[in-house]
Amino acid sequence: MSETIPDSWRPALEPVLNAPEARKLGGWLKAEEASGKQVYPPRGQRLTALALTPLEAVRCVILGQDPYHGPGQAHGLAFSVQAGVRPPPSLVNIYKELEADLGLPRPATGDLTAWAKQGVLLLNNTLTVEAGQAGSHAGRGWDAITDAAVAAVAGRADPCVFILWGSHAKKKASRVPALARASHHLIVASAHPSPLSAHNGFFGSRPFSRTNVFLEEHGRGSIDWRI
Repeated sequence: MSETIPDSWRPALEPVLNAPEARKLGGWLKAEEASGKQVYPPRGQRLTALALTPLEAVRCVILGQDPYHGPGQAHGLAFSVQAGVRPPPSLVNIYKELEADLGLPRPATGDLTAWAKQGVLLLNNTLTVEAGQAGSHAGRGWDAITDAAVAAVAGRADPCVFILWGSHAKKKASRVPALARASHHLIVASAHPSPLSAHNGFFGSRPFSRTNVFLEEHGRGSIDWRI
């Protein structure tokens, strides 16, 4: 792997990164780029979620599937796009629910860095994608790495909220035994915010207020969800 693992995550991730599967992933990514394929996000941004949210600071985990595959969108945070880029439909729906839940105005930017800096781990299951090809890097080895990150959070004594939007996030959480066993965390599960499913239970699920109530009750403060 060419990416630098942030210090706080290193003990949890190094065993997985030293495994043959991770080395194979690194070699495959280099070959893809060498062949001229465009990979998002660019090198240096693929572990942004871990860099902005140290393990000991995590209060909430939001699981995504894979990065946006349009030019200039992905920058290493699930559901987030770089400043100046139009928010994609799923993020628009997230903002609609944010407004309905907390009465906050819909943000003008799609950059969720402010959430990440407050302890919201915005983690995709797969951390790279080929331009224009959604899901193209699934099953290539990222799963083991991101599963280890989720397990590291679930294994901590500090109560945390896990927001699971859609079947993919729920399946990922089910692969982490430490999360299934932990009774001191809160799991907030609903349909995905995609326009195809948002009306099947995402709208009205109130994930933001439920997260803050739980965190406050457990002495972990609250998250300012304003962008």
